[in-house]
Amino acid sequence: MSDPLKIVIIGGVAGGASAATRARRLNEQAQIVLLEKDEYVSFANCGLPYHIGEEIAERGKLLVATKEMLNRRFNLDVRTRSEATAINREAKTVTVLNHESGETYELPYGKLILSPGAAPLVPPIPGIDAQGVFTLRNVADMDHIKSCVDQASEKRAIVVGAGFIGLEMVEQLVRRGFDVALAEMQPQVLPPFDREMVTPIHEELQTHGVEFVPGDAISAVLTDSENRATGIELASGRKLTGGLVIMGLGVRPNTQLAQQAGLEIGETGGVLTNEFRQTNDPDIYAVGDVSEYTYGPTGKSMRVALAGPANRAGRLAGQHAATGSSDPMADVYGTAIVRVFEQTAAMTGLSEKLAARSGVEATSVTIVAGQHAGYFPGATPITLKLVYDPKDGRVLGAQAVGKDGIDKRIDVIATSMSFKATVRDLAGLDLCYAPPFGSAKDPIHQAAFAACNALDGFTSYAPVGTDLAGKQVVDVRTSGEVERAPLQGAAHAMHVPVDELRDRLDELDATKETVVTCAVGLRGHVATRILRQRGFENVKNLTGGATLRNRNHPDE
Repeated sequence: MSDPLKIVIIGGVAGGASAATRARRLNEQAQIVLLEKDEYVSFANCGLPYHIGEEIAERGKLLVATKEMLNRRFNLDVRTRSEATAINREAKTVTVLNHESGETYELPYGKLILSPGAAPLVPPIPGIDAQGVFTLRNVADMDHIKSCVDQASEKRAIVVGAGFIGLEMVEQLVRRGFDVALAEMQPQVLPPFDREMVTPIHEELQTHGVEFVPGDAISAVLTDSENRATGIELASGRKLTGGLVIMGLGVRPNTQLAQQAGLEIGETGGVLTNEFRQTNDPDIYAVGDVSEYTYGPTGKSMRVALAGPANRAGRLAGQHAATGSSDPMADVYGTAIVRVFEQTAAMTGLSEKLAARSGVEATSVTIVAGQHAGYFPGATPITLKLVYDPKDGRVLGAQAVGKDGIDKRIDVIATSMSFKATVRDLAGLDLCYAPPFGSAKDPIHQAAFAACNALDGFTSYAPVGTDLAGKQVVDVRTSGEVERAPLQGAAHAMHVPVDELRDRLDELDATKETVVTCAVGLRGHVATRILRQRGFENVKNLTGGATLRNRNHPDE
């Protein structure tokens, strides 16, 4: 009999643990060794902030699978505190350092799966090594931060970076009674989103007393005589005080092993693989945050540091390594979501900002609609932006913000994108409806209808930030609506309620460039259709109406 297949996996957590267990389920005879340089081999990385905030009370709930359980149930040789320090591709061995004994040894492999993850970005600035400065990447980090939070006498904290992890930490620190300041180098939270979409998140932070400082990068950590953090200094010279500083600036893939072994690295810094997660060495695979994926909207290879793709990639690599075949890895769309107090923000695929940066031609529509039937108690608004190809209507991405129902809409759109759907496909989706759950015309339908109207030439949209000076602006809301919320940046707007429009056309100039607005765009569309069929050739409907405009131009 031939020797059993030897599969070595470097790194646990999402990608590595998924690879190991899938490989075992499909190959009972293989020798499978899982190396993890830290103490815990499989834990819920995305749950770490919520234990710090004590929303997840039991620490043990985060330990998805222990070393002992993996050994007992899957017959895996799990070696924690064991770090792979080198790969010899010719000899097909991995050099391993046992951090407990100090021993170094050579571990042979037939197939090797790389899942070393990524390391938090830590800027080389003064004071970065001070006590009270943390990143959050593993269980040990969580324990250190929680201990500091539990023992803090002065409850002032600073979070640097307003991405997903940064916002989760802000929420949980406020939950623990801290006064929190949030600094972000970009002019908004959640930088991949289009700026007008995250205004409700800015407002939610303010509502909960968070001091948000956008457009200002950290330049130093301020310390006392005992090297304890007392605050930070920003590039502008502004100082924020707090003895707890959480750095949430993103991650850098741990590609050192791969590079030293001569594996190819992609343009965005991750290990290049084929559709089966094989590197340029077919006996070596790469999964998780260390690798790149095919990004659906562009077809290009790029890093997408999310747990979902890491789990799926690990599963496929484990199967391919154990059996020699598997399904190909599906395209990744970067679908992600975050809760910020009472608001939720989610996205999939390209925002208009990311499309422009990627050189992808894109346009969009934005609608504001209830998450379920308006006549049913508890209806709250969803702001949904749909990004699509203006030539063929292919869906390129979506963003949504609101209190409820956000995940449902983004998940539906992400699913449709995996099948290369167009906005016309979205318009025809058969979605479940009952008053407590949705509307007969779901917000997805409404966004798709608006996009189809644009593709068919029935209407044109003026972006939310359009300069309205010099344009004929027609506000078709009721008098009460206009009094309560005048359209910002358009003091010259003419007020003509939509139900009176046909009788008052003589008050308008059909030769002028015209922008129509209502509350959220629905009546604006009706008015636009009336005007365009009555000789007004240059008419646009203001995207999102006065609601979106006033939300993003409050001081005009």
